[in-house]
Amino acid sequence: MTDRILRIGGASGFWGDAARATPQLLNVVDLDYIVYDYLAEVTMSIMARARAKDELKGYASDFVSAAMKPNLSLIAKHGIKVISNAGGVNPQACAKALNKVIADQGLNLTVACVVGDDLISSKESAQASDITEMFSGKAFPSCEKILSINAYLGAFPIAKALAAGADIVVTGRCVDSAVTLGACIHAFGWERDDLDQLAMGSLAGHILECGPQATGGNFTDWDQVQGISDMGYPIAEISSDGSFVCTKPENTGGLVSVGTVSEQMLYEIGDPQAYMLPDVVCDFSTARIEQVSRDRVHVSGAIGRMAPDTYKVSATYADEFRGGTYMTFYGIDADKKARALGDAAFEAARKVFENAGLSDFSETSIELLGTETHYGAFSEITGSRETVMKIAVKHPDIAGIGIFLKEAVGLGLATPPGLSGFAGSRPSPSPVVRLFSYTMAKTQLQVQILVGDEVIFCNEAYGEPLDIKAICRPITPTADESTQMVKVPLIDLAWGRSGDKGDKANIGIIARKREYLPYICAAITEAVVRERFAHFLQDISEGSVDRYLLPASNAINFLLHDVLGGGGVASIRNDAQGKGYAQLLMSCPISVPTAIAEALL
Repeated sequence: MTDRILRIGGASGFWGDAARATPQLLNVVDLDYIVYDYLAEVTMSIMARARAKDELKGYASDFVSAAMKPNLSLIAKHGIKVISNAGGVNPQACAKALNKVIADQGLNLTVACVVGDDLISSKESAQASDITEMFSGKAFPSCEKILSINAYLGAFPIAKALAAGADIVVTGRCVDSAVTLGACIHAFGWERDDLDQLAMGSLAGHILECGPQATGGNFTDWDQVQGISDMGYPIAEISSDGSFVCTKPENTGGLVSVGTVSEQMLYEIGDPQAYMLPDVVCDFSTARIEQVSRDRVHVSGAIGRMAPDTYKVSATYADEFRGGTYMTFYGIDADKKARALGDAAFEAARKVFENAGLSDFSETSIELLGTETHYGAFSEITGSRETVMKIAVKHPDIAGIGIFLKEAVGLGLATPPGLSGFAGSRPSPSPVVRLFSYTMAKTQLQVQILVGDEVIFCNEAYGEPLDIKAICRPITPTADESTQMVKVPLIDLAWGRSGDKGDKANIGIIARKREYLPYICAAITEAVVRERFAHFLQDISEGSVDRYLLPASNAINFLLHDVLGGGGVASIRNDAQGKGYAQLLMSCPISVPTAIAEALL
């Protein structure tokens, strides 16, 4: 293995991220790679619908037009390599579009694409094989409803594409961190049994995969972050042992600190000791995060276990329809007036349903933003003179959504006083897209790399089943409550970040100092979290919330099951992805010794 430092910049965290990221990173001296992450489950369904209408579409066109086309000459000049999952459901079309732009600019760059993840052609056999959803146990959806089916590929095919001479590697669905890990495997010669290095490379990819969320975006201490309009995108300086420094370009906004990096490490993970990826099962509970200088944070210590012998596969499918709108109210009893209008809209629509022979709504939702509706029973507001009502419904028939939206808007002149605005023109119905996840043996999938007319086959059939019971869990630290105790809000003691995975949400809580962790653990239990989120949880019984400890980073991760109303666009809630859930915990009271409380002042 070489001792060189590999510098990788993360330029995209989602389809629609800022175009300024690429030119910003191109100003970084000695940058080796720029990686881009565009994909989410619902993004795949959008791309699948686009491909169904036009065989040349189905990929992140912004990658070609906004990220590559204006910057290719500098990329070629500096010898920077590019890895992106912008291929979506049509990586060949993405590669073709890239090659045209490269040729038009007279550049000499080789494009490779990784294929094999797209399983849409096997939907009939999947339905016939009695596959069940890995979390709910539900049967495979009917084939006519299926929008996309994709396996989450790993990083070794990316490394193989780089070894074949690729300057730009485009993939379909791979795990988000694979675009970074693939570069590490190629640069350092890591093998499949270099498990700790693979885990650390995956952690580096996990930090980079959401762009500026690691450099001050979404940060609990948001008021410490300067220059949001020119936020710096993250850079990982990776050593051959996998340890790395997270930083950002000089003279850019943002903040790289223990807090920002720790929050991103916990973002969208479940069991931190069993973070399953195609190439390695990561244990982040041992990861150490240390500030080494301004905007430079060193990360080390994650460990790896043997890769699983299966791929995770996600299918998206259309199931019912949804629709809703936002209405603003102000004045005395604004919240009560808004709810009265919302209830009237449901009632009016139901009368039309009855006359038309349509069934009832399958789900309704009224959220009164500004009244602490997201806090449930812990709201501290009993009334509001200003509110935004988000009203939404699901119905099996698109006509039912159309009727509801017409009635909701049509009652605008019959409402109690204070209605001051709608969210644009009358909204339209849209399909509910649901996620169906399962596993398949790696031996059932053939991964290939396409470089021009050459086809390179990849043997990805390796790994073993993970034995969760064999994992040794850390001991929860015990709080010393022998002295006088006082209560302080959690935000004084911790940072927090939350995110989604399907219909699950995670909430990562990181103690600002190691001595705070025992008191946080004592106060924020699974039962407390269930109580705080009872209005969101489908089931509030024991087991609906799991708690995991990450002692090396002074952190706790909570995993909430069936909490997002379906998750993503399957949900009709205002926060369908649990992005604000960590903030709902920040006001929780924590009992600490008087000495700690006084030191906070």
